[in-house]
Amino acid sequence: MQFTPTMTGINSPDPLQHAFKVKSAPHAGRSNSRPLTLDSQQWQQWWQQPSQATQRALYIHLPFCRKRCSFCNFFENGTNPEKVSRYVDTLVEQLLIAADTPLGNSRAFDTVYVGGGTPTDMQADEIFRLGEAIQRFKLVDDVEITLEGRLNGFDDDKWQAANQSGFNRFSFGVQSFDTDVRIAAGRFDDKTVLLNRLAELSQHPSASVVIDLIFGLPGQTMDVWQQDLQAVIETGVHGVDLYQLIGLSGSRMDHAKGKGKVIAPANSQYQADSQTRANMYATGANHFEAHNWQRLSSCHWRRDARERSIYNTLAKSGIEILPFGAGAGGSIHGHGCMNGRDLKQWHQAHNSTPDTVQTVPAQVPQMIMTPNPSAALDAVIKRGLDTGLLDTRLLPAKLAKHLTPLFEQWQHNGLADFSSPLLSLTLAGRFWNVNLQTGLFEFLAANPLKQDLAA
Repeated sequence: MQFTPTMTGINSPDPLQHAFKVKSAPHAGRSNSRPLTLDSQQWQQWWQQPSQATQRALYIHLPFCRKRCSFCNFFENGTNPEKVSRYVDTLVEQLLIAADTPLGNSRAFDTVYVGGGTPTDMQADEIFRLGEAIQRFKLVDDVEITLEGRLNGFDDDKWQAANQSGFNRFSFGVQSFDTDVRIAAGRFDDKTVLLNRLAELSQHPSASVVIDLIFGLPGQTMDVWQQDLQAVIETGVHGVDLYQLIGLSGSRMDHAKGKGKVIAPANSQYQADSQTRANMYATGANHFEAHNWQRLSSCHWRRDARERSIYNTLAKSGIEILPFGAGAGGSIHGHGCMNGRDLKQWHQAHNSTPDTVQTVPAQVPQMIMTPNPSAALDAVIKRGLDTGLLDTRLLPAKLAKHLTPLFEQWQHNGLADFSSPLLSLTLAGRFWNVNLQTGLFEFLAANPLKQDLAA
């Protein structure tokens, strides 16, 4: 069998810091799909076919932000109230149309995620109308409906409109509580404002409030990071995601680096290297688990059972996700799809069909892929590695045996404990889990086994 360090990592006295050089990518996966061209008539037919999926989600995209953060490479449109209002009008129409189609109403949805962009930049009445449109779909009794965004500008009117219209989970991008680090990263509000607002919202009797933190931001020393972690506990929020800073191409941070500059706080040019970021992850994981927070994935912890993280969990399982809005991605009838990002074209597609005859969402996705024959199997692998525990009994027996030498290499390199049938990632393995996922798919490509596609 062929092995490479990108598949196995390297043997090191400290695998947390040195098993790999850098995180390989934000996400991992493989594709056995090819592009597919779909015309308007075929698109109509898709929406007339009932869903065969056992679990489903809606993803709704709001491609507007008031400010571009230094680390972000997917800024799309500046927040303009008139443009946002027009967009929401069209989006609501699209949702109402879709809810009455055989595809839209054939099976209930387990979870809904409104992401962006910055969805909280909508006005209160727009949030309410969007929430009401979501309620037109069949939803499971305990459906999770998430509104993503930022705390700045998310006032009491918006909070009440969201709660009253069915939103029950709120995900806020905090990234760091440190005021200097935040200013350098292009974030609004100082630490005190964030702490107070999160503490206030977290007192809600049923809604789940979760936040994102990024470790490795310029100026974010280990001391600053430890203060960030403690602040999470103090706010009373119900869940937290810890994400490693990755130098994404096209970000303001990337452009500055190309010019030999650093976007960092004026009083600190400190930048954490890969080894320090690894230690930051370990510090964060140990911190929350010492406070009896439960780890749901390699990057997500919850205070209690109120926080379920259903969308994030199911999205990694290859479920059907109906996408709405410019730039939204998902899957329909097993086909991966992505809507075009151009707002003008998105509106034109909707307006080109008179409302009196429009019976399906008008925009044919810009990108459509044929079904991935290994999708179900890949979902088992990705879900297991993401949670840190893969039960190889869920894999075809021949594939599990085929992967055993790779798992033994991971164990040798301090990234996993393998006692068949269970593969349990170590703390180091959880930090490098995206590299491990990528390495596993690379291993299968280099050492093919036809049976690995069996469900």
